[in-house]
Amino acid sequence: MKTPLITRKGYLKLRDELDFLWREERPEITRKVTWAASLGDRSENADYQYNKKKLREIDRRVRYLRKCLENLKVVDYSPQQEGKVFFGAWVEIENDDGKTMTLRLVGYDEIFGRRDYISIDSPMARALVGKHADDELTVTTEAGRFTWWINRIWYDPTDKA
Repeated sequence: MKTPLITRKGYLKLRDELDFLWREERPEITRKVTWAASLGDRSENADYQYNKKKLREIDRRVRYLRKCLENLKVVDYSPQQEGKVFFGAWVEIENDDGKTMTLRLVGYDEIFGRRDYISIDSPMARALVGKHADDELTVTTEAGRFTWWINRIWYDPTDKA
């Protein structure tokens, strides 16, 4: 089960997507479906078939976003978080080989399209939460056990209401 948390920026992004789909994309596709339907035989009408499918996809996404936005809890940045890894933190970690990664702990609905965002529910995020800079952590995944050190922790202070 995914933790129903989201950053302020993530929440606003989902809300903007819902608004765009409902106010702009859906009415445009509805017009195309209506136009294509007026041409007659729908069984061989590619415009009708394609746009009807697109309308179903939009409606499915709108339903998901509405339910999602209703259930998510926005977590704003707080100065008390400084120095420790919590939800919304940016963390630079390093392994024994000197490989470094920069990650941000966010909600599940924010990770798509971003390679540097990880879900708060991931093994790495669970291992990071509560740690300080210079702490060592061991992460156990299906691929094995890995040791990392925290080089740096920071927050985006613009993530607040």
